[in-house]
Parts: sequence; C-alpha cells; structure tokens
Amino acid sequence: MLFPVSGVEVNPLIPPLVALVVSTFTSMGGVSGAFLLLPFQVSALGFCTPAVSPTNLVFNIMAIPSGVYRYLREGRMNWPVAVVTILGTLPGLWFGAVIRCDWLPDPKHFKLFIGCVLLYIGLRLLYDQTPWAKRKKAKILEFEAQVQARLAQVLKESGVTAGQALPTAARVKTAAWNLKSVSYEFLGEIFTFNTPALFLLSLVVGLIGGTYGIGGGSIIAPFLAAIFKLPMYTIAGAALLGTLVTSVAGVGIYYAMGINPDLALGALFGIGGFIGMYIGARLQKYISGKVIRIGLGVVISSLALRYIIGYFF
Repeated sequence: MLFPVSGVEVNPLIPPLVALVVSTFTSMGGVSGAFLLLPFQVSALGFCTPAVSPTNLVFNIMAIPSGVYRYLREGRMNWPVAVVTILGTLPGLWFGAVIRCDWLPDPKHFKLFIGCVLLYIGLRLLYDQTPWAKRKKAKILEFEAQVQARLAQVLKESGVTAGQALPTAARVKTAAWNLKSVSYEFLGEIFTFNTPALFLLSLVVGLIGGTYGIGGGSIIAPFLAAIFKLPMYTIAGAALLGTLVTSVAGVGIYYAMGINPDLALGALFGIGGFIGMYIGARLQKYISGKVIRIGLGVVISSLALRYIIGYFF
C-alpha cells in the first residue's frame, strides 16, 4: 500500500504491528514508544522528510486519550502542573518545528539529532539501574512509598476500590497559584514548585519534542519527581495530558508551516500503540522492571550509537 503524503509503500499491517510490539515493551518500562517509532520510520520505511516529525506526533494523539481519560475519571489530574507544562512547551514546539524544517532538513543531520536524543534516554535508563543512582534515588523512592501507603489507607477507609474516582481527601486540589510559585494539596500535604523553573524546563523539552516528533512526557516526568520533588502519583496524569495537548499543537504548527503529516500512516501506528500500551500495562506485573529497563537501555543506546557513528563514517 502506498501512502501518498509520505511516499512510503508498506503493508498496512506492518505499522500497527510494529507500534504494538514497541509500545508493549516501552510502556512496561514507563517510557513512551514514540521515540522508537520515529527511527523505524526513518531507517526502515525511508521516511526522512520533515513531515515525519508531525506524523510521529499523530501516534501520541491516537494512543494517549485513553490514559488521560483514566486519570480524569479517578480525579488524579494535577491541573497546575499540566497548565504550566503546556504553556512552556507550546513555544518550544514552534521553535523545534523551525529547527527541524530550516536547520535539520538533511536526513543525515537529523539522524545525528535522533542519535543524541536516544543516547540520553538509553543511558538514563541504564544509569537508573546502577547502585549510585539507586542510592541517590533512595529518598525519592522512600517518599513515593510513603505516599502510596497513605493513599492506600485513605482508599481503605473510604471503601474505594481501584479504578473508581478517588475520595476528596486523595484528590489534587490547587492551594495557591501565581507567577512565582504554585501550591497544591494532596493527602493533606502541600506541595509547591517554582513556576518560572517549570516553564523553562517545559520550554526546553518542547523544543526537543517539536524537533524530534515526541510529546516530551518521558523527559519531563522524571525531572518533576527528582528535581521538583513532586509525588509521581500526582504528576503522571499531568505529564500525559501535556504530551497529548502539545502533540495536537505540534501537528497544527507543522500544518501552519506547510508541512503536512501523513495522517493515515500516523493513525496506523497509533492504533497499534493504543493496544500495545494496554497489553504492556497488563503484563508489567509479570516481568521484572529492572530487566525491562536494562533491555530497553541497551537497545536504545545501541541504536543511538549507530546513528551517531554513521554520521561521521
């Protein structure tokens, strides 16, 4: 089957099957599959024009809504974090699209950029499994365990089971919001973050995401937990919503610049990703998280080095 927008000719079953396999494993490792689908499009399908970036964003638009709905239904959406993240990411997306079209139209240069982004993700996954990283993250993990224990107690006392809307005591409630800082309440405790700092972080992530063709949730969520010291339980939904909104905006920005994504190809990847994320969530409890992350780290780092070395030789 020929996809006229991208010029790719491939069996229509291949894109959803590849996305299904990729998303199944990456979702078990807590990482989006979009960053691996772009190299597949570039190297395996020969889709190297700037249109591949917004096409990759279509994957997020198709695969993420079910997850966002889940967080909204359970009352776990952290609106202050989501809004600041989105506001910071949007201008970064525009600059990223400009960089992709004006500075990285050459597939060789774009592959070098892909390699650098993948190398960061791959090495981060591997580093997180080292004793040094675990010692550094011990306080964060201890804090997360305490949050989970308190949440379980609140749910038990209220009689709420998993999947139902959280009781009022366990919902995220905005306490204060201004240009300098934002505070929100969760489980009776106040969490505060610096608004300009999160805005600047989101701006950088948006620039990378707009250039590469990813929403940036897999990059920004660890920073929110490690640097801003916010409970992962309260930021996962916000990161996911931010990825969805910025992906939609990213596609719109590319359209405005005259770069049309291949909606049909992106939708096929999205269908596979939608199913794969569900399967990955179901299988995660049966497979060691350490094994998954090490495996992903090795695969991603190897692919990154291939792109980087290929640029110079």
